[in-house]
Amino acid sequence: MNLPLSFIEYTRQLIGDEACQKLETSLTEVPPVSIRLNTSKPIDVSIQLNKVPWTQQGYYLDERLTFTFDPLFHAGCYYVQEASSMFVEQALRQHAPSSPIKMLDLCAAPGGKSTHARSVLPEGSLLVANEIMRNRSQILAENLVKWGNPDVVVTNNEPADFSNLTSFFDVILTDVPCSGEGMFRKDSVAIDEWSPENVEICWNRQRDIINDIWPSLKPGGILIYSTCTYNTKENEENVRWICDTYNAEVLPVAVDSEWNITSNLLCNEDFPVYRFLPSHTKGEGFFLVVIRKNDEDSGGIKSFSKKTKKRNNQSKKKDVALVNKEHLKQAQGFLHANDNYILKAIDSEIIALPKAYITEIETLQESLKVIQSCLTVAEVKGRDLVPHHALAMSKLYNSKSFDTCDLNYQQAIAYLRKEAIVLSPDIPRGYILLTYKAIPLGFVKNIGNRANNLYPQEWRIRSGYLPDEIKTLF
Repeated sequence: MNLPLSFIEYTRQLIGDEACQKLETSLTEVPPVSIRLNTSKPIDVSIQLNKVPWTQQGYYLDERLTFTFDPLFHAGCYYVQEASSMFVEQALRQHAPSSPIKMLDLCAAPGGKSTHARSVLPEGSLLVANEIMRNRSQILAENLVKWGNPDVVVTNNEPADFSNLTSFFDVILTDVPCSGEGMFRKDSVAIDEWSPENVEICWNRQRDIINDIWPSLKPGGILIYSTCTYNTKENEENVRWICDTYNAEVLPVAVDSEWNITSNLLCNEDFPVYRFLPSHTKGEGFFLVVIRKNDEDSGGIKSFSKKTKKRNNQSKKKDVALVNKEHLKQAQGFLHANDNYILKAIDSEIIALPKAYITEIETLQESLKVIQSCLTVAEVKGRDLVPHHALAMSKLYNSKSFDTCDLNYQQAIAYLRKEAIVLSPDIPRGYILLTYKAIPLGFVKNIGNRANNLYPQEWRIRSGYLPDEIKTLF
């Protein structure tokens, strides 16, 4: 690995000769593989796994497995996530309110931190997961649908688009775009693109992002600022700038000394920060700090008005006659705990929205480009009310709604490739929920001689072969 000379020189000045040499050596090693389990989709782990110590459901693997060919991966039973970034859990558990909150994950794709936050937040919270790039926002929505929590809104917006939502969020996570030094051993492109000039561009862009979203954080709210880089310009120096500019306060996070997390590297500063160096901790490069907004800070921008120009988004669809009262009544039966949700018809689709956040979701739809609002339950197609794939993935799904058929491994892979499925003759006709090891995979419409595959076309496994050796966890 040929690291940039200017990076080595800067890092040596920052952490010393010995630590820099250890870091260089660690960057030549194979990066660890880790996953995080989904507690709402419990599965039996067949092998002994080593825990990621700063999270309750994170585990290290001895090797990278064939996740693409594991049906339970596609079912949302676990997420493949870098271990260091799972430290976000400590920030949320120690500093987020214990009552339901509204949280923004500003730079959320592909969805590791969003799915993690969704598992950690108090029950009844609302998560807004945003991604500025359109294609990545679709991947983010896919991963959040598979994770199965309905109280999520996915948006595709610039940070500045949130500035009118004054004092809207209790917690904002900003995993800001950075120079990517922490990705060097996983991504050679990160090395090629690194330069001192790019570091300068990044720390200035990061300040612009904080400026844009600061008004939308409530007074007394929590900003979780993180990067995947090592230098102090994008880390400690930006933290100091945030505190000086907004009279904000850095909050400590209790950690175990055995985690070997590196503290503040900026001379003459002692505010608590948490830096993960692969030479010290089992994970990639990562930096995190928790900042509390001053209680007196009003945000400095006028309150949101619904006169704001609507975005070209989901909220512009008009209710039409395709969905009638019988459809809504039928769809209501697809959910359990449905007293907490209201069903809304948008074009041919039926959406379940949490009653506690109807006003807030309307505000988001007025102000932002919304990719996905909470849970899509079903869609009217001709005479049929077709259950949506998101329903199969959701923890709100009423297991008594549809007959089920448990697939073997080969059938499950065929289904996930969106191939035609032939079910046993004793399976009734109509919409059937397919499962694998009792975990929902999605729906088919069984017409007797075959079953029409309803798996989302854009999510299908595109590989047409199976590896000679399939290594999965479960």
